[in-house]
Amino acid sequence: MANETLDVVGIGNAIVDVIAHADDAFLVKHGLNKGAMTLIDAARAEALYAVMGPGIECSGGSAGNTMAGLASLGGRGAYIGKVRDDQLGQVFRHDIRAAGIAFDTLPTKSGAPTARCLVLVTSDAQRTMNTYLGACVELGPEDIDPFAIGAAQVTYLEGYLWDPPRAKEAFRKAAELAHAAGHKVSLTLSDPFCVERHRAEFRDLVRNHVDILFANEAEILSLYEVEDFDRAIAAARVECELTAVTRSAAGSVVVTKDSVQAVKAAPVVRVVDTTGAGDLYASGFLYGYTRGKAPAECARLGAIAAAEVISHFGARPEIALKTLIDPGAGARA
Repeated sequence: MANETLDVVGIGNAIVDVIAHADDAFLVKHGLNKGAMTLIDAARAEALYAVMGPGIECSGGSAGNTMAGLASLGGRGAYIGKVRDDQLGQVFRHDIRAAGIAFDTLPTKSGAPTARCLVLVTSDAQRTMNTYLGACVELGPEDIDPFAIGAAQVTYLEGYLWDPPRAKEAFRKAAELAHAAGHKVSLTLSDPFCVERHRAEFRDLVRNHVDILFANEAEILSLYEVEDFDRAIAAARVECELTAVTRSAAGSVVVTKDSVQAVKAAPVVRVVDTTGAGDLYASGFLYGYTRGKAPAECARLGAIAAAEVISHFGARPEIALKTLIDPGAGARA
Protein backbone atom coordinates (compact mmCIF):
# COMPACT_ATOMS: atom_id res chain seq x y z
CA MET A 1 0.00 0.00 0.00
CA ALA A 2 1.46 3.31 -1.15
CA ASN A 3 0.78 5.19 2.08
CA GLU A 4 2.80 2.79 4.24
CA THR A 5 5.96 4.53 5.40
CA LEU A 6 6.56 2.42 8.52
CA ASP A 7 7.03 -1.30 8.97
CA VAL A 8 5.80 -1.50 12.56
CA VAL A 9 4.45 0.79 15.27
CA GLY A 10 4.90 -0.68 18.75
CA ILE A 11 2.72 0.19 21.75
CA GLY A 12 3.99 -0.76 25.19
CA ASN A 13 5.28 0.07 28.64
CA ALA A 14 8.10 2.63 28.40
CA ILE A 15 10.48 1.28 31.03
CA VAL A 16 14.10 1.77 32.06
CA ASP A 17 15.66 -1.52 33.17
CA VAL A 18 18.08 -1.91 36.08
CA ILE A 19 19.83 -5.25 35.54
CA ALA A 20 21.95 -6.99 38.19
CA HIS A 21 23.28 -10.47 38.94
CA ALA A 22 21.73 -12.47 41.79
CA ASP A 23 21.73 -16.03 43.06
CA ASP A 24 18.76 -18.26 43.84
CA ALA A 25 19.19 -17.66 47.56
CA PHE A 26 18.65 -13.93 47.02
CA LEU A 27 15.43 -14.60 45.14
CA VAL A 28 14.15 -16.89 47.89
CA LYS A 29 15.14 -14.48 50.65
CA HIS A 30 13.22 -11.64 49.07
CA GLY A 31 10.23 -13.68 47.94
CA LEU A 32 10.84 -13.23 44.22
CA ASN A 33 9.13 -15.42 41.62
CA LYS A 34 12.02 -16.75 39.53
CA GLY A 35 11.71 -16.33 35.78
CA ALA A 36 8.51 -14.26 35.92
CA MET A 37 7.51 -10.62 35.73
CA THR A 38 5.89 -9.31 38.91
CA LEU A 39 4.23 -5.92 39.25
CA ILE A 40 5.39 -4.00 42.32
CA ASP A 41 4.52 -0.67 43.92
CA ALA A 42 6.82 2.28 44.53
CA ALA A 43 7.74 1.23 48.09
CA ARG A 44 8.66 -2.30 46.99
CA ALA A 45 10.70 -0.91 44.09
CA GLU A 46 12.72 1.31 46.43
CA ALA A 47 13.28 -1.50 48.95
CA LEU A 48 14.39 -4.03 46.32
CA TYR A 49 16.65 -1.53 44.57
CA ALA A 50 18.37 -0.85 47.91
CA VAL A 51 19.38 -4.51 48.36
CA MET A 52 20.28 -5.35 44.74
CA GLY A 53 23.87 -5.69 43.67
CA PRO A 54 25.56 -3.31 41.22
CA GLY A 55 23.27 -2.74 38.24
CA ILE A 56 23.32 -1.61 34.64
CA GLU A 57 20.67 0.92 33.62
CA CYS A 58 19.34 0.70 30.08
CA SER A 59 16.10 1.47 28.32
CA GLY A 60 13.78 -1.50 28.05
CA GLY A 61 10.13 -2.41 27.95
CA SER A 62 9.09 -5.36 25.82
CA ALA A 63 7.74 -3.49 22.79
CA GLY A 64 10.52 -0.92 23.09
CA ASN A 65 13.08 -3.71 22.82
CA THR A 66 11.27 -5.13 19.80
CA MET A 67 11.28 -1.77 18.06
CA ALA A 68 14.98 -1.25 18.81
CA GLY A 69 15.67 -4.67 17.31
CA LEU A 70 13.61 -3.84 14.23
CA ALA A 71 15.64 -0.68 13.68
CA SER A 72 18.88 -2.63 14.16
CA LEU A 73 17.78 -4.91 11.33
CA GLY A 74 17.18 -1.90 9.09
CA GLY A 75 13.42 -1.65 9.63
CA ARG A 76 11.32 1.50 9.97
CA GLY A 77 9.38 1.89 13.18
CA ALA A 78 7.61 4.15 15.64
CA TYR A 79 6.82 3.71 19.32
CA ILE A 80 3.94 4.79 21.55
CA GLY A 81 4.47 4.69 25.33
CA LYS A 82 4.24 6.98 28.35
CA VAL A 83 7.12 8.46 30.37
CA ARG A 84 7.34 11.26 32.92
CA ASP A 85 9.33 14.44 32.18
CA ASP A 86 12.06 13.24 34.58
CA GLN A 87 15.61 11.93 34.20
CA LEU A 88 14.67 8.35 33.39
CA GLY A 89 12.06 9.61 30.97
CA GLN A 90 14.74 11.59 29.18
CA VAL A 91 16.97 8.49 29.11
CA PHE A 92 14.21 6.39 27.55
CA ARG A 93 13.33 9.04 24.95
CA HIS A 94 16.98 9.52 23.98
CA ASP A 95 17.73 5.81 23.72
CA ILE A 96 14.80 4.83 21.53
CA ARG A 97 15.26 7.80 19.22
CA ALA A 98 19.00 7.11 19.02
CA ALA A 99 18.13 3.57 17.92
CA GLY A 100 16.27 5.06 14.97
CA ILE A 101 12.70 4.75 16.19
CA ALA A 102 10.23 7.66 16.09
CA PHE A 103 8.87 8.44 19.56
CA ASP A 104 6.55 11.42 19.90
CA THR A 105 4.22 10.49 22.79
CA LEU A 106 3.93 13.49 25.11
CA PRO A 107 5.37 12.92 28.62
CA THR A 108 3.35 13.47 31.79
CA LYS A 109 4.31 16.55 33.82
CA SER A 110 3.02 15.37 37.20
CA GLY A 111 2.20 12.19 39.06
CA ALA A 112 4.15 8.94 39.04
CA PRO A 113 7.74 8.85 37.73
CA THR A 114 8.95 6.97 34.66
CA ALA A 115 8.60 3.21 35.02
CA ARG A 116 11.52 1.00 35.94
CA CYS A 117 12.06 -2.77 35.91
CA LEU A 118 14.45 -4.35 38.41
CA VAL A 119 15.87 -7.40 36.64
CA LEU A 120 17.76 -10.10 38.58
CA VAL A 121 19.75 -12.45 36.35
CA THR A 122 20.84 -15.79 37.86
CA SER A 123 23.75 -17.98 36.72
CA ASP A 124 21.41 -20.09 34.56
CA ALA A 125 20.62 -16.91 32.56
CA GLN A 126 17.05 -16.79 33.86
CA ARG A 127 15.73 -13.28 34.47
CA THR A 128 13.37 -12.37 37.29
CA MET A 129 11.65 -9.07 36.61
CA ASN A 130 10.05 -6.74 39.14
CA THR A 131 8.25 -3.90 37.45
CA TYR A 132 7.03 -0.59 38.83
CA LEU A 133 4.79 0.76 36.09
CA GLY A 134 4.84 4.39 37.22
CA ALA A 135 3.90 6.74 34.40
CA CYS A 136 3.01 3.83 32.09
CA VAL A 137 -0.46 3.62 33.62
CA GLU A 138 -1.24 7.08 32.23
CA LEU A 139 -1.23 5.86 28.61
CA GLY A 140 -4.70 6.26 27.14
CA PRO A 141 -6.54 6.37 23.81
CA GLU A 142 -5.63 10.04 23.37
CA ASP A 143 -1.98 8.97 23.02
CA ILE A 144 -2.68 6.74 20.02
CA ASP A 145 -1.35 8.53 16.95
CA PRO A 146 -3.68 7.74 14.03
CA PHE A 147 -1.06 8.87 11.52
CA ALA A 148 1.53 6.43 12.86
CA ILE A 149 -0.99 3.59 12.97
CA GLY A 150 -2.14 4.39 9.44
CA ALA A 151 1.45 4.48 8.18
CA ALA A 152 2.51 1.10 9.64
CA GLN A 153 2.05 -2.30 8.03
CA VAL A 154 1.76 -3.83 11.52
CA THR A 155 0.63 -2.42 14.87
CA TYR A 156 2.38 -4.41 17.61
CA LEU A 157 0.74 -4.58 21.05
CA GLU A 158 2.58 -5.53 24.25
CA GLY A 159 0.56 -7.84 26.50
CA TYR A 160 2.12 -6.38 29.65
CA LEU A 161 0.38 -3.09 28.89
CA TRP A 162 -3.02 -4.71 29.34
CA ASP A 163 -2.68 -4.26 33.12
CA PRO A 164 -3.41 -0.47 33.25
CA PRO A 165 -7.18 0.04 32.58
CA ARG A 166 -6.94 2.98 30.16
CA ALA A 167 -4.36 1.15 28.08
CA LYS A 168 -7.05 -1.35 27.13
CA GLU A 169 -8.98 1.48 25.51
CA ALA A 170 -5.79 2.54 23.75
CA PHE A 171 -5.21 -0.99 22.42
CA ARG A 172 -8.73 -1.30 21.07
CA LYS A 173 -8.52 2.11 19.40
CA ALA A 174 -5.16 1.20 17.80
CA ALA A 175 -6.51 -2.14 16.55
CA GLU A 176 -9.59 -0.48 15.06
CA LEU A 177 -7.48 2.16 13.31
CA ALA A 178 -5.06 -0.44 11.95
CA HIS A 179 -7.78 -2.66 10.56
CA ALA A 180 -9.66 0.32 9.13
CA ALA A 181 -6.49 1.15 7.19
CA GLY A 182 -6.25 -2.43 5.94
CA HIS A 183 -3.22 -3.22 8.09
CA LYS A 184 -2.35 -6.00 10.53
CA VAL A 185 -2.49 -6.15 14.34
CA SER A 186 -0.01 -8.20 16.35
CA LEU A 187 -0.03 -9.10 20.04
CA THR A 188 2.65 -10.60 22.25
CA LEU A 189 1.28 -12.43 25.30
CA SER A 190 4.34 -11.28 27.31
CA ASP A 191 4.20 -13.58 30.37
CA PRO A 192 2.23 -16.62 31.65
CA PHE A 193 1.16 -14.71 34.75
CA CYS A 194 -0.02 -11.84 32.55
CA VAL A 195 -2.10 -14.37 30.61
CA GLU A 196 -3.58 -15.74 33.83
CA ARG A 197 -4.61 -12.25 34.92
CA HIS A 198 -6.34 -11.46 31.63
CA ARG A 199 -7.08 -14.80 29.97
CA ALA A 200 -10.68 -14.13 28.94
CA GLU A 201 -9.85 -10.69 27.56
CA PHE A 202 -6.77 -12.01 25.73
CA ARG A 203 -8.85 -14.77 24.18
CA ASP A 204 -11.29 -12.14 22.94
CA LEU A 205 -8.43 -10.05 21.57
CA VAL A 206 -6.93 -13.01 19.73
CA ARG A 207 -10.25 -14.09 18.23
CA ASN A 208 -11.51 -10.68 17.20
CA HIS A 209 -8.65 -8.20 16.88
CA VAL A 210 -5.28 -9.96 16.40
CA ASP A 211 -3.79 -11.20 13.12
CA ILE A 212 -0.29 -12.17 14.32
CA LEU A 213 0.18 -13.71 17.77
CA PHE A 214 3.51 -14.13 19.57
CA ALA A 215 3.86 -16.39 22.62
CA ASN A 216 6.25 -18.77 24.29
CA GLU A 217 5.26 -22.32 25.14
CA ALA A 218 4.14 -21.56 28.70
CA GLU A 219 2.05 -18.60 27.54
CA ILE A 220 0.20 -20.46 24.79
CA LEU A 221 -0.57 -23.35 27.17
CA SER A 222 -1.92 -20.86 29.70
CA LEU A 223 -3.98 -19.01 27.10
CA TYR A 224 -5.85 -22.16 26.09
CA GLU A 225 -5.74 -23.79 29.56
CA VAL A 226 -4.23 -27.04 28.29
CA GLU A 227 -1.15 -29.06 29.21
CA ASP A 228 -0.53 -30.51 25.77
CA PHE A 229 1.40 -28.32 23.33
CA ASP A 230 -0.24 -29.81 20.24
CA ARG A 231 -3.70 -28.99 21.61
CA ALA A 232 -2.65 -25.38 22.21
CA ILE A 233 -1.29 -25.12 18.68
CA ALA A 234 -4.50 -26.58 17.26
CA ALA A 235 -6.53 -23.96 19.11
CA ALA A 236 -4.33 -21.12 17.91
CA ARG A 237 -4.57 -22.42 14.36
CA VAL A 238 -8.34 -21.97 14.47
CA GLU A 239 -8.37 -18.56 16.15
CA CYS A 240 -5.47 -16.65 14.62
CA GLU A 241 -4.19 -16.00 11.11
CA LEU A 242 -0.55 -16.45 12.11
CA THR A 243 0.96 -17.61 15.40
CA ALA A 244 4.65 -17.85 16.33
CA VAL A 245 5.50 -19.81 19.48
CA THR A 246 9.04 -19.82 20.86
CA ARG A 247 10.37 -22.89 22.67
CA SER A 248 13.80 -21.72 23.92
CA ALA A 249 16.60 -24.02 22.69
CA ALA A 250 14.06 -26.09 20.74
CA GLY A 251 13.47 -23.17 18.39
CA SER A 252 10.00 -22.03 17.43
CA VAL A 253 6.81 -23.24 15.80
CA VAL A 254 4.99 -21.16 13.21
CA VAL A 255 1.29 -21.83 12.78
CA THR A 256 -1.02 -20.72 9.97
CA LYS A 257 -4.46 -21.90 8.92
CA ASP A 258 -2.76 -24.26 6.46
CA SER A 259 0.44 -25.42 8.14
CA VAL A 260 2.51 -25.99 11.26
CA GLN A 261 6.27 -25.56 10.80
CA ALA A 262 9.08 -26.09 13.31
CA VAL A 263 12.10 -23.81 12.93
CA LYS A 264 15.42 -24.44 14.67
CA ALA A 265 16.98 -22.00 17.13
CA ALA A 266 20.05 -20.12 15.94
CA PRO A 267 23.33 -21.31 17.51
CA VAL A 268 24.62 -19.45 20.58
CA VAL A 269 28.11 -19.97 21.97
CA ARG A 270 27.05 -19.06 25.50
CA VAL A 271 23.72 -17.96 26.91
CA VAL A 272 24.39 -15.01 29.24
CA ASP A 273 21.00 -13.38 29.83
CA THR A 274 17.63 -14.43 28.39
CA THR A 275 16.13 -10.96 28.94
CA GLY A 276 14.62 -9.78 25.68
CA ALA A 277 14.81 -13.10 23.81
CA GLY A 278 11.12 -13.10 22.90
CA ASP A 279 11.17 -9.37 22.18
CA LEU A 280 14.00 -9.73 19.69
CA TYR A 281 12.47 -12.83 18.13
CA ALA A 282 9.47 -10.62 17.35
CA SER A 283 11.85 -8.02 15.86
CA GLY A 284 13.28 -10.47 13.36
CA PHE A 285 9.93 -12.07 12.61
CA LEU A 286 8.17 -8.77 11.92
CA TYR A 287 11.13 -7.51 9.87
CA GLY A 288 10.71 -10.53 7.62
CA TYR A 289 6.93 -10.33 7.62
CA THR A 290 6.87 -6.70 6.50
CA ARG A 291 9.13 -7.68 3.60
CA GLY A 292 6.84 -10.44 2.40
CA LYS A 293 8.95 -13.35 3.66
CA ALA A 294 7.41 -16.78 4.21
CA PRO A 295 6.52 -17.61 7.84
CA ALA A 296 9.41 -20.06 8.31
CA GLU A 297 11.89 -17.48 7.03
CA CYS A 298 10.39 -14.88 9.39
CA ALA A 299 10.98 -17.34 12.24
CA ARG A 300 14.57 -17.90 11.12
CA LEU A 301 15.24 -14.17 11.22
CA GLY A 302 13.61 -14.03 14.65
CA ALA A 303 15.91 -16.80 15.87
CA ILE A 304 18.99 -14.90 14.68
CA ALA A 305 17.94 -11.72 16.50
CA ALA A 306 17.09 -13.64 19.68
CA ALA A 307 20.43 -15.47 19.62
CA GLU A 308 22.32 -12.17 19.56
CA VAL A 309 20.50 -10.65 22.50
CA ILE A 310 20.86 -13.69 24.80
CA SER A 311 24.61 -13.79 24.19
CA HIS A 312 25.18 -10.68 26.34
CA PHE A 313 23.77 -8.72 29.27
CA GLY A 314 20.76 -6.53 28.44
CA ALA A 315 17.66 -6.73 26.26
CA ARG A 316 18.73 -4.72 23.21
CA PRO A 317 21.25 -5.59 20.47
CA GLU A 318 24.91 -4.78 20.97
CA ILE A 319 25.73 -5.05 17.27
CA ALA A 320 23.80 -4.10 14.13
CA LEU A 321 21.53 -7.07 13.55
CA LYS A 322 21.41 -6.32 9.82
CA THR A 323 25.04 -7.49 9.61
CA LEU A 324 23.96 -10.92 10.90
CA ILE A 325 21.28 -11.41 8.24
CA ASP A 326 23.29 -9.70 5.51
CA PRO A 327 27.06 -9.91 6.23
CA GLY A 328 27.78 -7.33 3.53
CA ALA A 329 25.59 -4.68 5.16
CA GLY A 330 28.36 -3.38 7.43
CA ALA A 331 30.75 -2.88 4.52
CA ARG A 332 28.12 -1.00 2.49
CA ALA A 333 26.98 1.25 5.35
